[in-house]
Amino acid sequence: MKQDYTAVTALLDYEHPALRALAAAKRWDRLDEQGKILAIYNYVRDEISFGYNSGDAIPASQVLKDGYGQCNTKGVLFMALLRAVGVPCRMHGFRINKLLQKGAITGIYYRLSPEEILHSWVEVYYEGRWVNLEGFILDQPYLTQLQAKFRSCTGSFCGYGAAVEDLHNPPIYWEGGDTYIQKEGIVADLGIYDAPDALFAEHEQQLGAVKQWLYKHAVRHLMNRNIRRIREAK
Repeated sequence: MKQDYTAVTALLDYEHPALRALAAAKRWDRLDEQGKILAIYNYVRDEISFGYNSGDAIPASQVLKDGYGQCNTKGVLFMALLRAVGVPCRMHGFRINKLLQKGAITGIYYRLSPEEILHSWVEVYYEGRWVNLEGFILDQPYLTQLQAKFRSCTGSFCGYGAAVEDLHNPPIYWEGGDTYIQKEGIVADLGIYDAPDALFAEHEQQLGAVKQWLYKHAVRHLMNRNIRRIREAK
């Protein structure tokens, strides 16, 4: 089990000096299995802000340097840190409806975006079973402000990076079971992969060359600006 799901890969580059220094400073290796998962989960959820990187297939060391990420990139960092302390993990790929991003992306850019977006969550082997962990995507400060913005919302919610049955009580706190924050937006299951490298080699965002360039150099910066505006709202 550990030999198959704790390996270094090009994206899960946990031997990078920055990741090794972080793990050493946090002393995660001194914790028991539950403590390791919980501490790293909370770190990736709240210390790595929700935001959009230049692409999905970037190594964990780059996500850490950026200081922000979305489902796929935060998942890469989460997996690298878990494997650095010997916790077996893998990635489950999906496609989600673009409605989940409405609000973070608006106007013509939203209309031009593909109907389905590549998504993933991390599965961790814990107490003899695979646990689904997705609730680390939105940092707590952002989620708190999003809840305040939609304080009158009852029932399901989809948009601004969340897709949940109850915006004000999402299952994001890890207590040994599954956590979710975007699951209700899933429209297709792409299967399970030993590492994100394999998922991103087989599947990619459904964008042409022009849209990819626009996303990397313009759209994602507008999305990140919108997210910061919500997070920093008074």
